[in-house]
Amino acid sequence: MSTSNSVQSNTRKKGIALVLAGAIFWGVSGTVAQYLFQQGFSPEWLVVNRLLVAGVLLLGIAYKNEKQKVWGIWKDKHDRVHIIIFGILGMLAVQYTFFAAIKHGNAATATVLQYLAPVLIMCYSAFRAKRSPTLMEGLALFLAVSGTFLLVTQGSIHTLSISGLALFWGLTSAVALAFYTLHPLHLLAKWGSTIVVGWGMLIGGISFSFIHPPWLFEGQWSLPSFFAVLFIIVFGTIIAFYCYLESLKYISASDTSLLACAEPLTAAFLAIVWLHVTFGYAEWLGTICILSTIAILSIKKEKKTIKINEAS
Repeated sequence: MSTSNSVQSNTRKKGIALVLAGAIFWGVSGTVAQYLFQQGFSPEWLVVNRLLVAGVLLLGIAYKNEKQKVWGIWKDKHDRVHIIIFGILGMLAVQYTFFAAIKHGNAATATVLQYLAPVLIMCYSAFRAKRSPTLMEGLALFLAVSGTFLLVTQGSIHTLSISGLALFWGLTSAVALAFYTLHPLHLLAKWGSTIVVGWGMLIGGISFSFIHPPWLFEGQWSLPSFFAVLFIIVFGTIIAFYCYLESLKYISASDTSLLACAEPLTAAFLAIVWLHVTFGYAEWLGTICILSTIAILSIKKEKKTIKINEAS
C-alpha cells in the first residue's frame, strides 16, 4: 500500500513539475517578446516566423512518431475545413493578438487579460445550454470584471493605466484563446494535439505570410536578441507545449489549469524585475481576482467530474 502511495506521489510530482515548467516558459517568453519589441522587432515578424518554424518542428516530431497519420487530416473534407479555420481564426489569432497586446502594453497585463478566456468559455457554454450562470459562475464573472477594471484603471474610473490599444488587443486575445480552446475539440480527439497544433501553426504562419512575409524584418539584431528569438520558438513554444500536454498524463485537467496560473505570475514578476514595468497594488489585486476565476471554475469542473464518476 505504501509502495502504491509512493508511486502515486511521484507521478503527481512529475505532473506538477511538467505543468509548472511549461507555464513558466510561456510566462518568460511573453516578457522576452516585450524585450524584443523594445529592440524594434515587430509583432508581425515574430508571429509569422514563430508559427512557421514551430509548426514545421512540431509536424516533424509528429511524423517521426506517427508517420502517415500526419497527412490523414487532409483526406477528410470536414476536418480539412476545420483545421484551416483553427489555423487562421484560432492559432494565428491568439498568437498575434497576444503579441500585439504586449507591444502596446506590457507582457504582465497582456498575459493576465488573456486569462479571461475561461470566463468567456463559461459564458458561451451557459448561453449554448440556454441557462443562467450558477452562483459559482456568477462569482467568477464578477471577479473577472472587477479584476479587469482594477488591472486597466488602477482603481480609478477616470483614467486608463494602459493604452486603449493594449486593452483592445488584450481582450481580443482572451476571445481568440476561448475560440482556440473550443473549436478544435473534435480534431484533438481524432488526430491528437501534436498534429492539430502543428498544422494549426503552419497554416497560421503561411496565411499570415501573405500579409507580412517572414523575410520582411524590422528591428536590431544582436546576440541577446538572437537568443531571445530562439528562446521564444524553442522553449516558449515547442518545449512549453510538450511539458503542458505531457503533464495531463499525470495530473487532472483542473490541477493543470490551476498550476498554469504560474504563467501570468512569471510574466508579471519578470516584467517588473527585468523590464522595470510598474505594477501597483491595484494591478496585483486585479491579477488575483482574474486568476481566482480559474480556481473557482476548476473546482466547479472537478466536482462535476466526481459526480459523473460516482453515477457511473
